[in-house]
Amino acid sequence: MGDIIQLLPDAVANQIAAGEVIQRPSSAVKELLENSVDAGSKRIELFIKDSGKTLIQIVDDGSGMSTTDARMAFERHATSKIRNANDLFTIRTMGFRGEALASIAAIAHVEMKTRRQDEEIGTTLEIEGNEVKKQQPSGIPTGTTISIKNLFYNVPARRNFLKSNTVEAKHIIDEFERVAYAQPDIYFSLHQNGLEIFRLPISNLRQRIININGANYNERLVPVNESTSLLNISGFIGKPEFAKKTRGEQFFFVNKRFIKDGYLHHAVTTAFEELLSKDSYASYWLYLDIDPARIDVNIHPTKTEIKFEDERSVYAIVRASVKRALGQYSISPSLDFEREKSFDVPHEMRYQAVAHPGITINTGFNPFENREKSIASSGWSKNQQEIIGSTIPNDSPYLGFHHTTHSEIKNDIVFQFGTFIISKQQEGILVVNIAQARERIYYERYINQLNLGEIVSQQSLFPVSITLSSSDYELMKELNPSIRNLGFDLQEFGPHTFAIHGIPNGIDQGKEKDILESLLEQYKHNSNSLSTGFKENIARSMAKSVTSRKNAVLSESEMKSILIEIRTLEKGSHGLDGKPCMILLKTTDIAQLFKQ
Repeated sequence: MGDIIQLLPDAVANQIAAGEVIQRPSSAVKELLENSVDAGSKRIELFIKDSGKTLIQIVDDGSGMSTTDARMAFERHATSKIRNANDLFTIRTMGFRGEALASIAAIAHVEMKTRRQDEEIGTTLEIEGNEVKKQQPSGIPTGTTISIKNLFYNVPARRNFLKSNTVEAKHIIDEFERVAYAQPDIYFSLHQNGLEIFRLPISNLRQRIININGANYNERLVPVNESTSLLNISGFIGKPEFAKKTRGEQFFFVNKRFIKDGYLHHAVTTAFEELLSKDSYASYWLYLDIDPARIDVNIHPTKTEIKFEDERSVYAIVRASVKRALGQYSISPSLDFEREKSFDVPHEMRYQAVAHPGITINTGFNPFENREKSIASSGWSKNQQEIIGSTIPNDSPYLGFHHTTHSEIKNDIVFQFGTFIISKQQEGILVVNIAQARERIYYERYINQLNLGEIVSQQSLFPVSITLSSSDYELMKELNPSIRNLGFDLQEFGPHTFAIHGIPNGIDQGKEKDILESLLEQYKHNSNSLSTGFKENIARSMAKSVTSRKNAVLSESEMKSILIEIRTLEKGSHGLDGKPCMILLKTTDIAQLFKQ
């Protein structure tokens, strides 16, 4: 038998490397933006078509490359930043592995135009699948323009695993923001399908955060500044009262490199303890400057994870710095020379008393009264309405208890025990998980509304505005038509902001912002973890968002209404997560326990 081990061809090796470095269009965007930053650019423009699947183009005014360097840049492990192994411990650049361009060229059609300032003529290169198709001199401006077309054209399996344009565009915006946050001294712009999404002029850090997220962020930011012998920490944290129900505004940068670090995130969250509710997330933009010899950035292909030499000390410094900033904010005002003055309150209004809006509550309102009328307007199908008003069908797939009529349930003995409803049945005791049952009820209601296109909404007398991060704002624009069918009436109202003119029936006034933020968070979580369809994801996210805020003690009529509704549903025996909604403890089984 002959030898069977052989070296992989370069084309195959590059495709394998591409699988580690370039996982989706946003991965290519990250690598190219970082290359432009390393080139000393002061102006970087990003152009995207079809969420990067058709085109990713980056134009910068950096140092450019010679003809030889332009060709060498597409070879594996070709880099201008590393000369020997010791250089790995003094890295302050973004890229250094020398794999990015080679990996991209292995799975896309790439065109690069580049010229150095001291040369009159530049170079144009065209590469397909690591094969150079064209190289010629060309007259172009100083800097580099790279165009990536048809990403994953020769790896169809990888292309098929890409998410929808909405999800992929969100990932691109996330990567763009991370680089832009780290480099406020560089002009950035982002154009998507011909529309300008961002234009970020050179500014200080506070103004960069405001330019990305909106003017109202000026009042939300608390500065953090600490210097120690181990590291310097600077940046901003969000005031506790502006904490959000969604993740996404948590940023750590080490030597201007964005990182993900659950350990340091825990340091920040513990500094906020007792200031935030459990379902809220503090915002922070924290920048750590540390000796490169004290960290290892070479532990992950995408360079988003690093290892600290003394991570416990770093944890303690981060936690103490955030607590100190919160204490200064709470006790006394601090001087902030980076504060943008144009957003300050006018002098003539500064000492006027704030008139708090009043809230009127109808204590006698009961949404479960006049049941037939409320059901008819709730989005249930006609068949479901008839079932609720009569009896459970004979083929109902429930847990073995007898088919109870509406009138029988009205006469049942029911009571609430914590998060459960206890109901006496002929066969025994029925135990209903309130949260699971409500999620199923609301899900079926919302999926029915989405399928039928029925809009059940209550208009707000005074519209409420909601401001989102850039990526969440773009996601909300995409989801808006479906959310409208659920009963929300959202209208774009300035940068990153929507005005809420109407909300679904059954949602309390004043809770609409929390519901929408939770809806976005649930939708993003479901998109990553489930393979459900678009409408199912929306309905599921909405159901979980609404029911997560209903933990009050139930009245008897409310409990009986839940029992009626859950037992009319085809899948009412189980919740959205596959867990049981209700369990019947049969009298015979209970008696058997006492015979043991």
